[in-house]
Amino acid sequence: MLRSRVIPCLLVHNKGLVKTVKFKSGKYIGDPINAVKIFNEKEVDELIVLDIDATVNGDEPDYKMIERLANESRMPLCYGGGVTSADQAQKIIKLGVEKVAISAGVISRPSMLAEIANVIGRQSVVVVLDVKKTLFGRYEMYTHNGKNKVKKDLFGFIGKLESIGIGELVINSIDNDGVMKGYDLDLVRKIRDCIGVPLTILGGAGHFDDILNLIKEYKIIGAAAGSLFVFKGVYKAVLISYLPEKELNEVALLSRA
Repeated sequence: MLRSRVIPCLLVHNKGLVKTVKFKSGKYIGDPINAVKIFNEKEVDELIVLDIDATVNGDEPDYKMIERLANESRMPLCYGGGVTSADQAQKIIKLGVEKVAISAGVISRPSMLAEIANVIGRQSVVVVLDVKKTLFGRYEMYTHNGKNKVKKDLFGFIGKLESIGIGELVINSIDNDGVMKGYDLDLVRKIRDCIGVPLTILGGAGHFDDILNLIKEYKIIGAAAGSLFVFKGVYKAVLISYLPEKELNEVALLSRA
Protein backbone atom coordinates (compact mmCIF):
# COMPACT_ATOMS: atom_id res chain seq x y z
CA MET A 1 0.00 0.00 0.00
CA LEU A 2 1.40 3.38 -0.99
CA ARG A 3 1.54 5.75 1.96
CA SER A 4 3.42 8.74 3.29
CA ARG A 5 6.89 8.04 4.63
CA VAL A 6 7.62 8.73 8.30
CA ILE A 7 11.32 9.53 8.57
CA PRO A 8 13.57 10.02 11.62
CA CYS A 9 16.29 12.62 11.05
CA LEU A 10 19.58 12.42 12.95
CA LEU A 11 22.14 15.23 13.27
CA VAL A 12 25.83 14.43 13.61
CA HIS A 13 28.10 16.87 15.46
CA ASN A 14 31.63 16.03 16.63
CA LYS A 15 31.04 12.38 15.66
CA GLY A 16 28.04 12.11 18.01
CA LEU A 17 24.32 12.67 17.66
CA VAL A 18 22.79 15.95 18.82
CA LYS A 19 19.37 17.54 18.74
CA THR A 20 19.09 21.28 18.28
CA VAL A 21 16.43 23.90 18.97
CA LYS A 22 16.11 26.47 16.18
CA PHE A 23 19.52 25.27 14.97
CA LYS A 24 21.13 26.15 18.32
CA SER A 25 21.89 24.54 21.70
CA GLY A 26 22.67 21.05 20.44
CA LYS A 27 21.98 18.41 23.10
CA TYR A 28 24.04 15.21 22.92
CA ILE A 29 21.80 12.17 22.48
CA GLY A 30 24.18 9.29 21.79
CA ASP A 31 26.17 7.32 19.24
CA PRO A 32 25.00 7.28 15.59
CA ILE A 33 25.59 3.54 15.12
CA ASN A 34 23.57 2.64 18.22
CA ALA A 35 20.69 4.79 16.97
CA VAL A 36 20.77 3.07 13.57
CA LYS A 37 20.65 -0.34 15.27
CA ILE A 38 17.56 0.67 17.24
CA PHE A 39 15.82 2.10 14.18
CA ASN A 40 16.59 -1.17 12.35
CA GLU A 41 14.68 -3.07 15.01
CA LYS A 42 11.76 -0.67 14.71
CA GLU A 43 11.67 -1.10 10.91
CA VAL A 44 11.48 2.60 10.08
CA ASP A 45 10.54 3.71 6.56
CA GLU A 46 13.75 5.61 5.91
CA LEU A 47 16.50 7.41 7.83
CA ILE A 48 18.08 10.81 7.17
CA VAL A 49 21.53 11.49 8.65
CA LEU A 50 22.94 15.02 8.35
CA ASP A 51 26.50 15.91 9.34
CA ILE A 52 26.04 19.52 10.47
CA ASP A 53 29.80 20.12 10.87
CA ALA A 54 31.08 19.29 7.39
CA THR A 55 29.93 22.31 5.39
CA VAL A 56 30.60 24.78 8.21
CA ASN A 57 34.16 23.48 8.59
CA GLY A 58 34.74 23.12 4.84
CA ASP A 59 35.30 19.36 5.24
CA GLU A 60 34.61 16.55 2.83
CA PRO A 61 32.02 13.95 3.87
CA ASP A 62 33.28 11.56 6.56
CA TYR A 63 33.39 8.45 4.39
CA LYS A 64 34.43 6.13 7.22
CA MET A 65 31.41 7.16 9.28
CA ILE A 66 29.12 6.90 6.25
CA GLU A 67 30.39 3.39 5.48
CA ARG A 68 29.75 2.29 9.06
CA LEU A 69 26.24 3.73 8.96
CA ALA A 70 25.46 2.13 5.59
CA ASN A 71 26.82 -1.26 6.65
CA GLU A 72 24.65 -1.22 9.76
CA SER A 73 21.48 0.18 8.21
CA ARG A 74 18.75 -2.18 7.03
CA MET A 75 16.52 0.71 5.93
CA PRO A 76 16.88 3.21 3.07
CA LEU A 77 19.50 5.75 4.15
CA CYS A 78 19.87 9.37 3.06
CA TYR A 79 23.14 11.12 3.97
CA GLY A 80 23.93 14.83 3.76
CA GLY A 81 26.83 17.02 4.80
CA GLY A 82 29.82 18.42 2.94
CA VAL A 83 28.81 17.16 -0.51
CA THR A 84 30.04 19.55 -3.21
CA SER A 85 30.75 17.35 -6.24
CA ALA A 86 29.46 14.45 -8.30
CA ASP A 87 32.54 12.40 -7.40
CA GLN A 88 31.75 12.71 -3.70
CA ALA A 89 28.11 11.78 -4.27
CA GLN A 90 29.09 8.73 -6.31
CA LYS A 91 31.51 7.60 -3.62
CA ILE A 92 28.75 7.86 -1.00
CA ILE A 93 26.32 5.83 -3.12
CA LYS A 94 28.97 3.14 -3.63
CA LEU A 95 29.26 2.85 0.16
CA GLY A 96 25.66 1.66 0.27
CA VAL A 97 23.68 4.87 0.79
CA GLU A 98 20.45 5.18 -1.21
CA LYS A 99 20.17 8.97 -1.36
CA VAL A 100 22.60 11.89 -1.17
CA ALA A 101 21.40 15.20 0.29
CA ILE A 102 22.91 18.49 -0.82
CA SER A 103 22.21 22.00 0.42
CA ALA A 104 24.71 24.87 0.57
CA GLY A 105 26.66 23.56 -2.42
CA VAL A 106 23.68 23.52 -4.76
CA ILE A 107 22.56 26.97 -3.61
CA SER A 108 25.92 28.48 -4.51
CA ARG A 109 26.28 26.42 -7.71
CA PRO A 110 22.93 25.03 -9.00
CA SER A 111 24.63 23.32 -11.97
CA MET A 112 26.09 20.87 -9.45
CA LEU A 113 22.61 19.33 -9.20
CA ALA A 114 22.61 18.16 -12.80
CA GLU A 115 26.20 16.92 -12.52
CA ILE A 116 25.32 14.76 -9.52
CA ALA A 117 22.05 13.53 -11.04
CA ASN A 118 23.88 12.44 -14.20
CA VAL A 119 26.20 10.27 -12.10
CA ILE A 120 23.97 8.74 -9.42
CA GLY A 121 20.50 9.18 -10.93
CA ARG A 122 17.93 11.86 -10.32
CA GLN A 123 15.98 9.63 -7.93
CA SER A 124 18.95 9.55 -5.53
CA VAL A 125 19.42 13.32 -5.32
CA VAL A 126 17.81 15.16 -2.39
CA VAL A 127 18.01 18.91 -1.88
CA VAL A 128 17.61 20.18 1.69
CA LEU A 129 16.59 23.82 2.11
CA ASP A 130 16.74 25.42 5.56
CA VAL A 131 14.00 28.04 5.72
CA LYS A 132 13.14 30.83 8.16
CA LYS A 133 10.13 33.14 8.28
CA THR A 134 10.69 36.92 8.42
CA LEU A 135 8.74 39.40 10.53
CA PHE A 136 6.83 40.31 7.37
CA GLY A 137 5.74 36.73 6.69
CA ARG A 138 8.19 35.98 3.87
CA TYR A 139 10.32 32.86 3.80
CA GLU A 140 14.08 33.02 3.30
CA MET A 141 16.77 30.39 2.86
CA TYR A 142 19.82 30.01 5.08
CA THR A 143 22.97 27.89 4.94
CA HIS A 144 25.77 26.91 7.34
CA ASN A 145 23.43 25.89 10.17
CA GLY A 146 21.28 28.98 9.83
CA LYS A 147 24.15 31.49 9.93
CA ASN A 148 24.25 32.69 6.31
CA LYS A 149 21.18 34.21 4.67
CA VAL A 150 20.74 33.40 0.97
CA LYS A 151 19.93 36.31 -1.32
CA LYS A 152 17.66 34.31 -3.59
CA ASP A 153 13.89 34.00 -3.78
CA LEU A 154 12.89 30.70 -2.17
CA PHE A 155 10.08 29.79 -4.55
CA GLY A 156 11.91 30.91 -7.65
CA PHE A 157 14.90 28.82 -6.62
CA ILE A 158 12.71 25.77 -6.00
CA GLY A 159 11.32 26.12 -9.51
CA LYS A 160 14.85 26.26 -10.86
CA LEU A 161 15.79 23.11 -8.98
CA GLU A 162 12.85 21.22 -10.44
CA SER A 163 13.72 22.34 -13.96
CA ILE A 164 17.32 21.17 -13.54
CA GLY A 165 16.33 17.83 -12.07
CA ILE A 166 15.73 16.85 -8.47
CA GLY A 167 14.60 13.58 -6.92
CA GLU A 168 13.24 14.96 -3.67
CA LEU A 169 12.99 18.24 -1.78
CA VAL A 170 13.34 18.46 2.00
CA ILE A 171 12.12 21.69 3.61
CA ASN A 172 13.58 22.20 7.07
CA SER A 173 11.95 24.91 9.19
CA ILE A 174 14.53 26.73 11.32
CA ASP A 175 11.79 28.41 13.37
CA ASN A 176 10.18 25.07 14.25
CA ASP A 177 13.35 23.01 14.73
CA GLY A 178 13.17 21.23 18.10
CA VAL A 179 10.17 23.27 19.25
CA MET A 180 7.81 20.26 18.95
CA LYS A 181 4.66 22.35 18.41
CA GLY A 182 3.73 21.18 14.93
CA TYR A 183 4.78 21.71 11.35
CA ASP A 184 4.44 25.06 9.56
CA LEU A 185 1.49 24.02 7.38
CA ASP A 186 1.32 27.42 5.68
CA LEU A 187 4.88 26.93 4.46
CA VAL A 188 4.04 23.40 3.31
CA ARG A 189 1.07 24.67 1.30
CA LYS A 190 3.18 27.30 -0.45
CA ILE A 191 5.91 24.81 -1.29
CA ARG A 192 3.45 22.16 -2.47
CA ASP A 193 1.80 24.67 -4.79
CA CYS A 194 5.05 25.33 -6.67
CA ILE A 195 6.66 21.89 -6.99
CA GLY A 196 5.67 18.48 -8.28
CA VAL A 197 8.51 16.26 -7.02
CA PRO A 198 8.41 14.22 -3.79
CA LEU A 199 8.38 16.55 -0.79
CA THR A 200 9.51 15.92 2.79
CA ILE A 201 8.87 18.31 5.67
CA LEU A 202 11.16 18.58 8.69
CA GLY A 203 10.90 20.74 11.79
CA GLY A 204 8.19 20.94 14.44
CA ALA A 205 6.72 17.47 14.99
CA GLY A 206 6.20 16.86 18.69
CA HIS A 207 3.28 14.44 18.69
CA PHE A 208 1.81 11.78 16.44
CA ASP A 209 -1.08 14.15 15.71
CA ASP A 210 1.35 16.56 14.05
CA ILE A 211 2.26 13.86 11.53
CA LEU A 212 -1.40 12.96 11.04
CA ASN A 213 -2.36 16.59 10.43
CA LEU A 214 0.37 16.94 7.80
CA ILE A 215 -0.64 13.77 5.98
CA LYS A 216 -4.37 14.45 6.28
CA GLU A 217 -3.83 17.75 4.48
CA TYR A 218 -1.23 16.69 1.90
CA LYS A 219 -1.67 12.89 1.50
CA ILE A 220 1.50 11.35 0.03
CA ILE A 221 4.31 13.33 1.64
CA GLY A 222 7.42 12.71 3.72
CA ALA A 223 6.93 13.49 7.42
CA ALA A 224 10.38 13.83 8.98
CA ALA A 225 11.17 14.49 12.64
CA GLY A 226 14.06 14.59 15.06
CA SER A 227 12.95 15.34 18.62
CA LEU A 228 9.80 13.22 18.33
CA PHE A 229 11.89 10.09 17.80
CA VAL A 230 14.74 10.74 20.25
CA PHE A 231 13.08 12.31 23.32
CA LYS A 232 10.52 11.07 25.82
CA GLY A 233 8.37 13.15 28.18
CA VAL A 234 8.37 16.78 29.23
CA TYR A 235 11.94 16.58 30.52
CA LYS A 236 13.15 15.21 27.17
CA ALA A 237 14.87 12.08 28.40
CA VAL A 238 16.73 10.43 25.53
CA LEU A 239 14.78 7.46 24.18
CA ILE A 240 14.95 6.30 20.56
CA SER A 241 11.44 5.45 19.35
CA TYR A 242 9.22 5.15 16.29
CA LEU A 243 5.53 4.89 15.47
CA PRO A 244 3.88 1.58 16.44
CA GLU A 245 2.10 -0.48 13.80
CA LYS A 246 -1.33 0.87 14.75
CA GLU A 247 -0.25 4.46 14.10
CA LEU A 248 1.52 3.52 10.86
CA ASN A 249 -1.76 1.97 9.72
CA GLU A 250 -3.47 5.30 10.43
CA VAL A 251 -0.85 7.01 8.28
CA ALA A 252 -1.60 4.56 5.47
CA LEU A 253 -5.33 5.16 5.68
CA LEU A 254 -4.95 8.94 5.64
CA SER A 255 -2.49 8.78 2.74
CA ARG A 256 -5.09 7.25 0.46
CA ALA A 257 -8.20 8.94 1.86
